[in-house]
Amino acid sequence: MLKLSLLDLENFNNKMGFDAGPSENARSWARFVATCLVGGVVVAVGIGVGVSMLGSSERGPHLPLPIRWRRKKNRPVRVYMDGCFDMMHYGHCNALRQARALGDQLVVGVVSDAEIIVNKGPPVTPLNERMIMVKAVKWVDEVIPDAPYAITEEFMKKLFDEYDIDYIIHGDDPCVLPDGTDAYALAKKAGRYKQIKRTEGVSSTDIVGRMLLCVRERSVTENRNHSSLQRQFSHGHGQKLEDGGSGSGTRVSHFLPTSRRIVQFSNGKGPQSDARIIYIDGAFDLFHAGHVEILRLARELGDFLLVGIHTDQTVSASRGAHRPIMNLHERSLSVLGCRYVDEVIIGAPWEITKDVITTFNISLVVHGTVAENNNFEKETGNPYEVPISMGIFKVLESPLDITTSTIIRRIVSNHEAYQKRNEKKAASEKKYYEGKSYVTGD
Repeated sequence: MLKLSLLDLENFNNKMGFDAGPSENARSWARFVATCLVGGVVVAVGIGVGVSMLGSSERGPHLPLPIRWRRKKNRPVRVYMDGCFDMMHYGHCNALRQARALGDQLVVGVVSDAEIIVNKGPPVTPLNERMIMVKAVKWVDEVIPDAPYAITEEFMKKLFDEYDIDYIIHGDDPCVLPDGTDAYALAKKAGRYKQIKRTEGVSSTDIVGRMLLCVRERSVTENRNHSSLQRQFSHGHGQKLEDGGSGSGTRVSHFLPTSRRIVQFSNGKGPQSDARIIYIDGAFDLFHAGHVEILRLARELGDFLLVGIHTDQTVSASRGAHRPIMNLHERSLSVLGCRYVDEVIIGAPWEITKDVITTFNISLVVHGTVAENNNFEKETGNPYEVPISMGIFKVLESPLDITTSTIIRRIVSNHEAYQKRNEKKAASEKKYYEGKSYVTGD
């Protein structure tokens, strides 16, 4: 009887070109062959069935890996994830975090404006702003602009050959084309697809609905339209309106923050004892490209960037009863996902006191020229009075003229187009669920 060790079989497979990586299925198969098979049968089955089993390792119910695909040894595992990343939020960041955990390097494709218009409707934020947002996410290693909405055979070959992509990643929510077909069908068929869990409690659709709800109209006709928009965008699970003590509505998000999620987003380390700590504060509502760019400039001024996130009550007091759109914890996670940010204060005070400066060893306090409220120097109770008096306050020229109100105006001025966009999405998903014969990856 011929006895083979696990190492013998692995060496054999390597010589034959079967590079399956360190999967448990491969090891189990090797042990089975080494203990049960004899003579020429080992060779025959080892080459035939062995390739099939090794090729399908870690693939679950997906199709076996094509034999022609052999990942090069001693190189990082590269994974690819694409998306529109319109109205980017902490759910997008969490998806990218999960995708990055499936490999060593994450390449992200940002869908072009033209592709979004064809498949979904007009984007709220143009490609250049979406590129800024995605590049700033701390888990992203490389970005591909103008990516197609669907994984075509040509683009998939480009990913594999030019970008050395090992796996294509997407969430467990359906991504369907206008004809009802799966945008990732080819990747699944090739056995190069992996799935992550969608972050519940938030979506770009829901955020658009929140923005529309915050703009209240007075007339009966407009109020009827407003109710229709609420049903259209909220789908009954985004947020609800509750009457506060003042009689104004406050949005209640279904997002439930946990310490684990905050840790997942955190850098997990504090500043060095001699670090130059830069502090910037604000609402950072509907986290956008303007926020990212001012944070980038602030980070360049020191060794550690500390960001203060104002409470919902503080934001409402300064910007109106129906702001912020995103609650404190949602806004904190969005800022924490930015690569330029080292740490955040969740619920930072409006006034920067001497105690705050001393406690956090702040070297410099900065503020951008583009903001919702830049009249702080003229107001009674200037929140920056202390750092100004200490000579540690600096105004930075904001690279982009974008505020949260800018984003809201974009939505409100074109709300009919966004309503049709959501109707189109709902129709596509309905067609998808009516039954498909292609591989779903579930």
